[in-house]
Amino acid sequence: MAKKGSESGKGQRREQSLSREQIIQAAIALLDESGEEGLTFRALSERLATGPGAIYWHIANKNDLMTAACDELIGKTIREASLDGTPQENIRLLGLAMFDAMDAHPWLGSALMHAPQQSPMLHIVERVGQQLKAMGVPKTKHWISASTLLNYILGVGGRNAANGVYARANGLNRTTALDAIATAWLQLDAGEYPFVRSLAAQLRMHDDRKDFAAGIALILKGISPN
Repeated sequence: MAKKGSESGKGQRREQSLSREQIIQAAIALLDESGEEGLTFRALSERLATGPGAIYWHIANKNDLMTAACDELIGKTIREASLDGTPQENIRLLGLAMFDAMDAHPWLGSALMHAPQQSPMLHIVERVGQQLKAMGVPKTKHWISASTLLNYILGVGGRNAANGVYARANGLNRTTALDAIATAWLQLDAGEYPFVRSLAAQLRMHDDRKDFAAGIALILKGISPN
């Protein structure tokens, strides 16, 4: 009996020696490599060279693991986004920080949208909301202002990340791909698509990150109380 108790104690100590932080970092690495489908407790156990029990000691299920991974990245992103400027500038910098985080971790935007009630999303809403209050936006416009900014940041940032994943998976060169699209636009009927044809030159040269920031500026200009 003593031997059995001793073995049980050793097993418990092994489970406890693996930290929650180690599990989360390994999960983020797997998500970056293989997306949500690649994140399984079996794959995570192999990555950490441990048994599933050691992981379940800290994390209840995959949903909890996804939330913890999001929380880690969003917390870091928000902490690093400056609050030294005007409220408008702070929102712009937060948006760009989120854009960069989703570009580096393409699964992040989708994971956030699938869990709007969980803490990672709420951290973003709170940061944006505090800046809107500082701008003097009236309470009656808080919901539409915050939701518009949030949908823009996650929607455009997420689509940019997805485009990057698609391009890498298919060996596409951005410059070559944009040039092909622009050329196709120029071949459209001038009477039916005059505006689209006029955008061809800008399409070839546009910068996704600068365009993203300009979009935030347009939204902020529209909701500014001044």
